[in-house]
Amino acid sequence: MPIVSDTPLARRVAGKPRVYVTRHLVPAVEARMAELFDVVPNTFDAPLSRDQLVAAMRDADVLVPTVTDRIDATMLEEAGDRIGLIANFGAGIEHIDLASARARKVIVTNTPGVFTDDTADLTMMLILSVPRRLGEGSRLVRDGAWTGWAPTQLLGRSVGGKRLAIVGMGRIGQAVAHRARAFGMEVTYHNRRPLPGAIENMLGARYEADLDKLLAEADIITLHCPASAETHHLLDARRIGLLKPDAFVINTARGDLIDEDALIAALQAGKLGGAGLDVYAREPAVDPRLIALPNVITLPHLGSATVEGRSLAGEKVIANIRFWADGHRPPDQVLQGWA
Repeated sequence: MPIVSDTPLARRVAGKPRVYVTRHLVPAVEARMAELFDVVPNTFDAPLSRDQLVAAMRDADVLVPTVTDRIDATMLEEAGDRIGLIANFGAGIEHIDLASARARKVIVTNTPGVFTDDTADLTMMLILSVPRRLGEGSRLVRDGAWTGWAPTQLLGRSVGGKRLAIVGMGRIGQAVAHRARAFGMEVTYHNRRPLPGAIENMLGARYEADLDKLLAEADIITLHCPASAETHHLLDARRIGLLKPDAFVINTARGDLIDEDALIAALQAGKLGGAGLDVYAREPAVDPRLIALPNVITLPHLGSATVEGRSLAGEKVIANIRFWADGHRPPDQVLQGWA
């Protein structure tokens, strides 16, 4: 497709831009994209191989990837000059080499904000479910092993009055704090820097600069950090060893924030109260030891899985492509590393 003009920020495309979409999106979004663009879908709806992703970028103006599509410097080099926009479906962009994209004048956009409430809702569900042993109770009924009510059966823990430690106080962390306050929890948090005092007061949250201290004093820990070299195995064997023996660990962010082997060892040894996990180190593979533990709830990466959220994300992708194709800066351009 001929390029009418080219700048470091946008590209005006004559006619409909060719858009390669790596996974099926909700029907309304796919229908709207088909109206506006020359769409090439991944009809098999399975993660693409490295070579398939490179081939897609060679033959498209725009690539719409998801978190399962890793795009590194070598792939961008091999992709050629046609690709001008990577319009990521999702807020996280750690799977894309941003510096290499910038060097090749490829714009990267994401879909911030649309999954905040959905992910916070799921996190709060795990915060409630794991201490109350809902996973164990569901298995009991499903397996036909429930014999009736008893005063001491599956006694869990109340969340009211418990100390919730939020590690990472961005949009989702703040939304979780808002929900936790309604359940009477004491909210503490760790972040690269403290929030403004007015926001802390609104959320009823207290900042703790020392992450080790935050973890050691918490009853429930929930992780909301991006994946990076700095946060890889943020919760490692040493830090897991700091936790109370009846503490609960919740992770709806990224799997590699936790050293899974260390977490499993602590759970198997009875040194933790339980865990609620929606993400894993080697997705889609889930360690069978986690699945076997009765005090662990394992979910298949459902944090953003609502019709409403996925539809809004698709609308953001469409808007970013249209702005870019019209020669304007997309509203959700990821600016790290850009002048």
